[in-house]
Amino acid sequence: MSTTLITKLSEAYTADANGTLITDAAILLEGGKIAWIGKAADAPEAGTVIDAGGRAALPGWVDSHTHLVFAGDRSREFAARMAGEDYAAGGIAVTTAATTAASDYELTRLVLGRAAEALAAGTTYLETKTGYGLEVEEEARHARIASTVVDKVTFLGAHLVPPGMDAQEYTELVCGEMLKAVLPYVQFADVFCERGAFTEAQSRQVLAAARDAGLGLRVHGNQLGQGPGVRLAVEFGASSVDHVNHLDEADMAALAGSWGQWDPRTRSGTPGTVATCLPACDLSTRQPLARGRELLDAGVQIALASNCNPGTSYTSSMAFCVATAVLQMHLGIAEAISAATYGGALALGVQDLVGSLEVGKRADIQLLNAPAVAHLAYRPGMNLAGPVFRAGALVAGRL
Repeated sequence: MSTTLITKLSEAYTADANGTLITDAAILLEGGKIAWIGKAADAPEAGTVIDAGGRAALPGWVDSHTHLVFAGDRSREFAARMAGEDYAAGGIAVTTAATTAASDYELTRLVLGRAAEALAAGTTYLETKTGYGLEVEEEARHARIASTVVDKVTFLGAHLVPPGMDAQEYTELVCGEMLKAVLPYVQFADVFCERGAFTEAQSRQVLAAARDAGLGLRVHGNQLGQGPGVRLAVEFGASSVDHVNHLDEADMAALAGSWGQWDPRTRSGTPGTVATCLPACDLSTRQPLARGRELLDAGVQIALASNCNPGTSYTSSMAFCVATAVLQMHLGIAEAISAATYGGALALGVQDLVGSLEVGKRADIQLLNAPAVAHLAYRPGMNLAGPVFRAGALVAGRL
């Protein structure tokens, strides 16, 4: 089997359990996986040698929370929000109308374009959700299209109650016919447990139905204020609860308690509920930033994700999220990178496949046009994206 050595790396941040930073590094690729990593001076021979030219290396981003299946534009809504209007969940209906009107070809083209943008910026593993269909055929169509583009698809029929429809009748539709229609295409189900969206009772009904159908669980929770989202996520053993802007001490304790069977030193045991922070969304909606520092200090595994969507976070830049986490959420650079790579992998249950640079894992590697990974926050807003490898193949950028 052919081998490729990426050498002359100024440094490689592995995002492993020890947060290892290797200077003057090299990485050996074989069969789409990492076969060796260490000092360049100790590197084994390889059939092909790539000179990284003093770039820094880190794992490809794992973006565990996006909403890429949409059409239309909500920039006017954004401008109004920046002028002081309050954000509420109802803006989703605007996107639903535009997305329903788009053809399969147009919608697929849009999703492919957004995924390509993310890949060029270093995202090598990508999740996206349905949730802009809100009726059976549309939700199934969006799930099918998404499944042809991204790595994991989440069913979010419980995104918003369509205007004019009874909330309980719609919840039952989500839990029944709609869930059945999307099952061939999705791996997770989610619910927007929030004011203006779904109540605790309705959210519980959605989570129970999805669990019984064999899907992994996610929750949009505690974004716009205090609520039951975090507690429900922990109770149902959800893989993640996302947003987490408004947490009380009981929420913090519940999240920390969910990690009681996990050993972060060896990354073994049973994972708890990942707290996924979405800083780009927090800035766009002028919500308080999630308490990432406190969550980490409490023993909660966190993830950073882009929440790329047309209303509240129209960006797939994980580098921007990392810089924000460092500069405003008080995470160290290594902590932020790990949250945007290994944390996202944990949230999607693929931590044994991607999320860190370790022997045996898929060779998802991004090189920065910078000599150190700290430049991601040291030079905020700069495009530092260099060559990107996915499963050992160069898929974006130039060497």
